Amino acid sequence: MLPATDSPPFNSKPKNPDILDRKASYLASLKPYFSLHHRRTWFFLAVLLLQLLLLLSAPSLPFSIYASTPALNSTSTDTILDSPTCPHGKLYIYDLPPQFNTEIVKNCADINPWSSRCDALSNSGFGKSAAAVISRIAPRDVSGAWFWTDQFSLELIYHTRMLNYRCRTAEPEAATAFYIPFYLGLAIEKSIFTKNSTMAERDHHCKLMLDWVSDRPLFKRSGGWDHFVTLGRISWDFRRSRVSDWGSSCIYMPQMRNITRLLIEGNPWDYFDVAVPYPTGFHPGSTTDVRSWQDFVRSRNRSKVFSFAGATRGYIKNDFRGILLNQCYSEPVSCRVVDCGGYKCANGSSAILEAFLDSDFCLQPRGDSFTRRSIFDCMLAGSIPVFFWYRTAYLQYKWFFPAERESYSVFIHRNEVKNGTSIISVLNKIGKEKVKEMREKVIEYIPKIVYANNNKGLEGMNDAFDVAVEGFLSRVKEQEQGYKWK
Repeated sequence: MLPATDSPPFNSKPKNPDILDRKASYLASLKPYFSLHHRRTWFFLAVLLLQLLLLLSAPSLPFSIYASTPALNSTSTDTILDSPTCPHGKLYIYDLPPQFNTEIVKNCADINPWSSRCDALSNSGFGKSAAAVISRIAPRDVSGAWFWTDQFSLELIYHTRMLNYRCRTAEPEAATAFYIPFYLGLAIEKSIFTKNSTMAERDHHCKLMLDWVSDRPLFKRSGGWDHFVTLGRISWDFRRSRVSDWGSSCIYMPQMRNITRLLIEGNPWDYFDVAVPYPTGFHPGSTTDVRSWQDFVRSRNRSKVFSFAGATRGYIKNDFRGILLNQCYSEPVSCRVVDCGGYKCANGSSAILEAFLDSDFCLQPRGDSFTRRSIFDCMLAGSIPVFFWYRTAYLQYKWFFPAERESYSVFIHRNEVKNGTSIISVLNKIGKEKVKEMREKVIEYIPKIVYANNNKGLEGMNDAFDVAVEGFLSRVKEQEQGYKWK
């Protein structure tokens, strides 16, 4: 072991004179070789000068003797993994073949068997601007943040934002998690709505993608548990278990088992399904947009106790929506109805927004599935949601809604309503101060249920994208510390 100091040890002895004499004799013998008249002297000086020049010119060379020390002001996309700006780790995005994403959008006119999807998928998934219409309802300074956004555009919205994510890395070895930019929801839309489509057609894109990604070393290393994908439809569209069932069987394919899926509605009993907010029409470009909208809905004068936007399902016996509509129509002073028969409410409408802005509460039964986009349209307007199924919200959007259900919503079991319970009588029992508190909680959570129109997100504020991605990264980090599922 080397000494900790350059000073000699206390018990060291003086050097033996005989040794010193021998050193002097040896140096004397070398003296002729260091004469300026000796060729070896000039050779030695030339080598020394060359080494000095190399050292002085090192900064301009394509390599550095300090290569193992990272520069503090590096502009590389890769920074220290545990940087304060990325406490949950970094993301690597797979460069998938275009047939799995961009080519699908390019063929937007053929995605749907009935009509073109090009307008809906324009503007990176936000759709066309709705500012001209919304400016008649909301302040002009925030109406520019409104678009005619399709509820099934999630995949494109996430991919666009992910490409500019502050914690994205170009180095897979520095990544905590891996994003698969696959547009399966758009890819299967035509086949699931085509009457004579085959199972092979509905499974085609997913099978090809899984074959591709499962062959990557990064996937093989983990079996996919640190990978995730956005699927822009409800989970049941990807859970065909029998020949006669609806949709694709993608989720049941072996390679998909450990991949986390971000969906607009998940299966609450599948750990790998994570429900994220439906895209609404509000996409703030800054925190100022958010604050302005929050102030607007907070100060809104509401003339109705509750509202309902929807339509009956004539093919369903004892349709629950029909019961709600009847109660609403029977209370015209207290309730406002928006009839959404046909396609009148597709991608939201100004009538829906006005109804929710005008009421304290909004009725939120299940939609065609357990969830519906209307939940988020309602809360965005500062209206308090009234639920009738636990699976409509409480078992779905746990990362995005307050943990205390009573702080922001009302629950009335559907069977109580079917047995004659009056909705208006339940809501009238809630005091004005309590209503004010609940509305404030809803308004507080608005940032977490919208997708920002800003590649860098909202400064100092997490939107739905941030909450979803950081939530998944946290999951991966937790699994790194302990048990990894198989």
